[in-house]
Amino acid sequence: MKNIKVMFLKIVALVAILLPLVLTAQKPDYVLVIHGGAGNMQESKMTPEKLADAHSGLQKALDAGENILKAGGTALDAVEATIRVLEDCPVFNAGRGAVFNADGQIELDASIMDGSNLQAGAVAGVHTIKNPITAAREVMENSPHVLLIGLGAEKFASQQGLEIVDPEYFRTEHSWNEYLRIKQRDDDSGRKGTVGAVALDKHGNLAAGTSTGGMVMKKFGRVGDVPIIGAGTYASNETCAVSATGHGEYFIRNVVSYDISALMLYKGMRLYDAAYSVVMDKLVRQKGNGGVIAVDKNGNIAMPYNTSGMYRGFVNSVGETAVMIFAK
Repeated sequence: MKNIKVMFLKIVALVAILLPLVLTAQKPDYVLVIHGGAGNMQESKMTPEKLADAHSGLQKALDAGENILKAGGTALDAVEATIRVLEDCPVFNAGRGAVFNADGQIELDASIMDGSNLQAGAVAGVHTIKNPITAAREVMENSPHVLLIGLGAEKFASQQGLEIVDPEYFRTEHSWNEYLRIKQRDDDSGRKGTVGAVALDKHGNLAAGTSTGGMVMKKFGRVGDVPIIGAGTYASNETCAVSATGHGEYFIRNVVSYDISALMLYKGMRLYDAAYSVVMDKLVRQKGNGGVIAVDKNGNIAMPYNTSGMYRGFVNSVGETAVMIFAK
């Protein structure tokens, strides 16, 4: 009898320990994860003002997306709204403040994907569309195509009533001075970042979107991974939603975003394991720098990167949230 009583007390104690963990590990109703680019940045070389601006920009983007998700809005709406905030923030390499190409021009790319039906849209090499992520969504929803480029994309955006701006709108003094410094050194070092968002909504649907100015000093006509569905952006309700940032050529060759989803679908891997395998193993072996953000259909997230830092943040319905740049 004594042994039974001891065993019973042990079981009660174990339940007392495990029950709170079970109760707090519930699937969140919604999740939003964002990034503002990955790179080999050094905290010691970043001014307090720049760090504060980056944190502020990321937080504003999170707030914009979460407000939609909290109210029962769609993952697609949240992703678009989040990225519009990041495109409008000159801290990041997308929209206003994007980097210049070798010809001293700003060329913008963006894509978006709906995980509920695998529909996707993208634009590439545009100069006058204020928010390329919205143009990408218009391509997805109001055209028979997936990808429009250059003048054709701009004409389409204008027909859809999107805001068209003078290319000078995207130029900032910081980006122009960066271009002049790099041009004088005749190299291609500098920002290669991107912005993106992935979301799970209360309806169980996933979405992903990405927007960028590409690589600083990129050759005219160069298109990176961002507008290539499966490379820079991918979403499927069966698995996960992914947005990538980094050296685009490697992400195209490895079809990184789709690869993560495929590892989950065909090999049964967990999101974190699949994302870590691609970013921290496959890309590292090829010397491909960058990172991804991802969320799966159960609300689990992953944010692996193989550089010294990645602007990133997340929020979910159970009150977990953070904004980060370096490892923590």
